[in-house]
Amino acid sequence: MKLTDLRSDTVTRPSAGMRAAMVAAEVGDDVFGDDPTVNALQERAADMLGFEAALFFPSGTQSNLAALMTHCQRGDEYLVGQEAHTYRYEAGGGAVLASVQPQPIANRPDGTLDLAEVEAAIKPDDPHFARTRLLALENTIGGKVISRQWIADALALAKRRGLATHLDGARIFNAAVKLGIPVAEACRGFDSVSACLSKGLGAPVGSVLAGKREWVKRAIRARKILGGGMRQAGVLAAAGLYALENNVQRLSEDHANAGRLADGLGSVKVLVVELVQTNMVFVRVASGQCAALEAHLAAHHVKALVKPRTRLCTHLDVDPAGVDHAIATFKSFYR
Repeated sequence: MKLTDLRSDTVTRPSAGMRAAMVAAEVGDDVFGDDPTVNALQERAADMLGFEAALFFPSGTQSNLAALMTHCQRGDEYLVGQEAHTYRYEAGGGAVLASVQPQPIANRPDGTLDLAEVEAAIKPDDPHFARTRLLALENTIGGKVISRQWIADALALAKRRGLATHLDGARIFNAAVKLGIPVAEACRGFDSVSACLSKGLGAPVGSVLAGKREWVKRAIRARKILGGGMRQAGVLAAAGLYALENNVQRLSEDHANAGRLADGLGSVKVLVVELVQTNMVFVRVASGQCAALEAHLAAHHVKALVKPRTRLCTHLDVDPAGVDHAIATFKSFYR
C-alpha cells in the first residue's frame, strides 16, 4: 500500500522530471560564482520574488540567519512573533551565532501581531538597551495567510521607525497562490525575503534569500561564515529551478486536498479541526490517545506526528486517494 506521509511538506521526493533536470545540470564552482545553474536559479528567483538579486542557500534556517546577520550587528535586536519559525524553531541561532537579541511579541489568532505592541517594543536610543534594527515577519505562519493590507501597515510602521524588514517566506508561494496574486506582490515592500524550495515546491533541498543587489553581496559573507558556500551546487539548483517552473500553481491542489482532509476529519465527533487556509490541517486530539493514534496510523501506512494539536500537511506526494485513506484510518481508530 502506498504510504501517506502527512508529517510535513518537506518529505516530498523529487519527481522523474526533477531528477532528470538534476542529472543534466551544467555545473561550476559556486563559491567562485561560476556555477551557471545556480546563477540561473538565483536570477529566476529574484525575478519571481520581485528583487534585484537572490542567493542560494542549503536551508531556510541558514538563509533566515544570514538575513539577521546582514541586517543587524552584534548587540542589535529584531522584533518577531512568538510563533515565528525564526524565533521558535531555529535553535536560537540569531542569539547563539549572530549575537542578535530577539524581542518576541505574541501572535494573534490570525497570525498577525498587534502593531501597537510592535511599536511599544522598539527600544529608545539608550545604552541600557539593545538597538532595535529589524522587524521579521512570516507568511504563511502556521498555515495562515497574512493579508497584504496588514503587511502594508506593518511595513509602514517599520519604515516610519527606521527599521529594516525581513520576511520568512518559507511558504510564500502558498500564500501567493491562496491570495491569487503574483509572489512578487506578496513580497512587495520588504527589504529581504527567504523563500523555501524544499517544502511545497518539492525540491530536495534549498532556499533562496532575495534583496537589493548590494545587500545580497553582503549576505554572501554571512553565508560563508555559516558554512553555506557550496561548490558544484548546480545539481541542487536544477531541482529548485524545476520547482519554480513547474510546481508553483499546483500548490492549489495541496490546498484543496487539505480542505478535503479537514472536511473528512471534521465528521469525527471527538476531533476538533481548525479552519484550513492552505496546506496545513490542525486537529485537536485527546492527549491520552496521541501515542495509540500515531501507532494505529503507522500500522495502516499513514505517517503523522500526533500531538494534542496535530499538524497534518498535504503536498505533491499526497493525492486525493491518499487523503481519503488517511480519513478512513482516523475513522477506524475512533469507531
